[in-house]
Amino acid sequence: QVRLVESGGGLVQAGGSLRLSCAASGRTFSWYAMSWFRQAPGKVREFVGSINWTSRKTNYADSVKGRFTISRDNIENTFYLQMNALTPDDTAVYYCAADPRGGTYSSGYNYWGQGTQVTVSS
Repeated sequence: QVRLVESGGGLVQAGGSLRLSCAASGRTFSWYAMSWFRQAPGKVREFVGSINWTSRKTNYADSVKGRFTISRDNIENTFYLQMNALTPDDTAVYYCAADPRGGTYSSGYNYWGQGTQVTVSS
C-alpha cells in the first residue's frame, strides 16, 4: 500500500524559507513523478513542481521558478520542497503526490499525502 506523509509546514514571515518533506513508502518509485501541489482557500489545486524519481529531472510552475527547489533522497525514500523568498500568495495547503504518469494536472496522480498547511504572513 503506497503511503505519502508530508511534514514541515508552518507559519513563516514573508521573505522567509520552509522545507517540506514527503516520506514515501509501500513500493519502489522508479520513474515515478513525485510532485507537489498546493490549494489555497477557494481556489483549485495547482501544480507546484515535480521530480522524476529515477532521472531527477525537475519541472516547476512559473510562479515558483527560481524560488522553490525539489530534491529527493533515495536512501530515506523522501522527497523535499525547499521554498525560499516566500510571499503571502504562497499560503496554501501543500500536498505531495506520486504517479508513473505525472504531469501538471492533479487528475494524473493516484497517490496523495494528507497535506500540510503553509502560511506566509506579510
